[in-house]
Amino acid sequence: MLTARFTAPAVPKTLVHRPELLRRLTAGVRGPLTLINGPAGSGKTVLTAHWAAAGGRAPRAPLWLTVEPDDAPGVFWAYVLEALHRGGVELPAAVGRPTRAEGVTQSFLVRLAAGLADSAQPVVLVLDQFDTAQPPAMTEGLDFVLRHAAGGLRIVLTSRTDSLLPLHRYRAAGEIAEIRHADLRFTHADAEALLGEHRLDISQAGIRLLMRRTEGWAAGVRLCALAMQRSPDPEAFVRQFAADRTTIADYLLKEVLDAQPPDTQDLLLRVSVTDRVHPDLADALTGRDDAARTLAGLARDNAFLEQVDASAWYRLHPLFAEVLRAHLRQRHPGLEQQLHGRAARWLAGTGRLTEAVVQGAAAGDWPFAAGQLVDDLAIGRLFTGLEAEQLNRAFAPLPAEAPGAAPALVGAAARLVLQDLPGYEDAARRADSRLSPGSGAAARLSRAFLGVLAGRTTGDLAATERAAADAERVLGELPPPRVAAHPELRALLLAALGAVRLGAGRPDAAESALAAAVEACGGPGTEPGTEPGTEPGTDRRAGAGTDPGTQYPLCDALGSLALAELMRGRLRRAAEHARASLAVAEQAALPPERRSGAGHLVLAGVAVEHDDLPAARSHLDLATAIAAAGPRPDAVAAVLAAVIGARIAAYEGDGGAALAVLTRLRPAATATPASAWAVDELAVAESAAHLARGDAAAALRVLDAAPCGRPEHALARARALLAAGRTGPAARELAGLPADDGLAAPARLAACLLRGRLAAAQGDTEEARRRQAEAVDLARPEGLRLPFAEGGARVRRTLREAPRPAARQGRPADGPPPAVAPPVVAPPVVESLSARETEVLRQAARMLSTEEIAAELYVSANTVKTHLKSIYRKLGVTRRSDAVHRAQALGLL
Repeated sequence: MLTARFTAPAVPKTLVHRPELLRRLTAGVRGPLTLINGPAGSGKTVLTAHWAAAGGRAPRAPLWLTVEPDDAPGVFWAYVLEALHRGGVELPAAVGRPTRAEGVTQSFLVRLAAGLADSAQPVVLVLDQFDTAQPPAMTEGLDFVLRHAAGGLRIVLTSRTDSLLPLHRYRAAGEIAEIRHADLRFTHADAEALLGEHRLDISQAGIRLLMRRTEGWAAGVRLCALAMQRSPDPEAFVRQFAADRTTIADYLLKEVLDAQPPDTQDLLLRVSVTDRVHPDLADALTGRDDAARTLAGLARDNAFLEQVDASAWYRLHPLFAEVLRAHLRQRHPGLEQQLHGRAARWLAGTGRLTEAVVQGAAAGDWPFAAGQLVDDLAIGRLFTGLEAEQLNRAFAPLPAEAPGAAPALVGAAARLVLQDLPGYEDAARRADSRLSPGSGAAARLSRAFLGVLAGRTTGDLAATERAAADAERVLGELPPPRVAAHPELRALLLAALGAVRLGAGRPDAAESALAAAVEACGGPGTEPGTEPGTEPGTDRRAGAGTDPGTQYPLCDALGSLALAELMRGRLRRAAEHARASLAVAEQAALPPERRSGAGHLVLAGVAVEHDDLPAARSHLDLATAIAAAGPRPDAVAAVLAAVIGARIAAYEGDGGAALAVLTRLRPAATATPASAWAVDELAVAESAAHLARGDAAAALRVLDAAPCGRPEHALARARALLAAGRTGPAARELAGLPADDGLAAPARLAACLLRGRLAAAQGDTEEARRRQAEAVDLARPEGLRLPFAEGGARVRRTLREAPRPAARQGRPADGPPPAVAPPVVAPPVVESLSARETEVLRQAARMLSTEEIAAELYVSANTVKTHLKSIYRKLGVTRRSDAVHRAQALGLL
């Protein structure tokens, strides 16, 4: 007898305590059978040894027996009897002992079961490494003894594979406790604890990356921790380590791959070239027809291959796949590229476009990979959708000399995604040289599509509209069902066209394209209020029901639509579109680099007009943070961000800070030719900054240096002239303004207030009062307050004395909005926020999604939702953004 087989392995010094699993083990041994099942290195034996070392919390300390794969039934039962003897279990002498290695008699099993049934205390026996390699006779005998020992025997099995015991019977009778691979996986907290035991200080982002690569595989995390201890830069090791050049490779090759028969090893090596594999695809890669049986067996045996959501597909553990690919290159040089090519064509034949494209790119077959994307009208997927990052990564190595128009078009798109305009132009020229009037409609559409998206970067409205017209013509040549299969194409086209029109200072024309872009995204969304944090009043198309490929253009189009409404002075509609844009980003869980800061920027602009400067600063900071994480913002957003920031500073009396904000924009604004609207908007803002410093002459010089016919320019000149005491020229500027219908609400209000100031300067007090009372009526529909606050005590006194007009009872569908009710005072805080609720709210203020907050705080998403509901109740709000603003106003954040 080998004594080591009766002794539990020593518990590692760097042990991760897992109290919940230990509790489940203790509860499990109250019944006859506990199964701990998982792949090699998943921590089965360590967990069980830790539990056994603590006595197992049972009346009698658990006994231990390590089972060897070549144990014959008679040998196994001899070892079981010895384990019972060494554990102090007294059995009647009549039980006897096995006499043959090959097996035992049924009478021996009967006597053993009877002896255990008569035992004063139940016996808990751990059978470590009890796998399907054991002979069926051994498993049948164990099942017989366990069922007839009348509770006197309780078994804990650890195994890589499902035992041949009739587990279905134990499950039906409720007599089995199971701890499986999903339970054994390390959590983020487990990994953090293990790294701490190794005295490694790794960032939370580093731990998340380690968990993503290892998928919680305990041995993988431990081996990485040991390697990180030897690394001069442990944090960099997590980002850069190659599994095939670490001890992980040795472990997986020895424990998993080498344990398989040669045919199975060959299948594993070949299927490692794909992220997931279907039995038919595996047969295409191996040239055999046994993949269905082999893959099912590997998944059943926990051989680092698992079934995907009970489908016919399987996936390898990413570390195992990485090691297998390296081994494939070593064992069969040149075969990997051929396998990628086979996989690409099989996947294309079954309609799996993205996977086919990725495999074709990995094979270096660029005409095939790019051709699939172009011919299917799927080039828009490089810019939006769940596969955008994967596709762009696949085409990153695309060489400029790859033959054909499709690779040139895809290369141009890839450069445009990176906002590499020179690289785009080079690739576009190559595409133009390879295209002809006889080229297919799909290729011509892709070229026009790229022209529109490039126009957004260059700001060239004429070129953009020509490309958009070309795209519309080609779309008309294609079958409608084929076009409808890719709604992201039209959505991206229209959103880009609208953004370029907006940058040219044409908000009316932009609105029609942007509204059509929103319509093109299609799909009913979540009704407002159905989820915690859902924005009431959100357009129904802004929900989670949209196609994943249209969520980014929907967010983008709604943000641009909000900017257009803000430019036109329609603040309420602007705020509605802005909130809808933010709701789409939240519900779709768009990453920071895919979010638009326009929503927060517009809400900042609205808050400024409403004289809510804390909210304006908060939204402006969020818009700036999003812009820093994402692509370069459109010219309109950049200009408005500077104008809003300058206006806040000027209102606070810091004209120097206002000028500094505008000055910082100039280098970025000169990257592309600025539109007349942008030049004048900045000039008007700069003149206001000079007025805040009391320098009317400088304000006039700025405006006169950039003459413009916009009403806003005339208003700014009138304001500067009035400040300089030149009432006559100021009156002439005001007289030249268009009728009220031709002015946006803020401009009409500003003109009215200026006329009142002019009347007061000329001594006409009655006219001044009449103008100020008129201003109140003009301000009320959009809630405009800042102009009155800027007017000082005299204006505020007039406002208090002005009669309040009665609210209209109704209005036509297209008429002006009803009068605004008096501001609603926010309700008091019902109850103080707990520390955890404050932390949840702090993370929400960072624009994290519910799932991201859960990951940051190591709680479930449902727990976060519960905290949010409590926060809404305590702060007297109904949505997440209002909770953040209310908390900021109260000084809670």
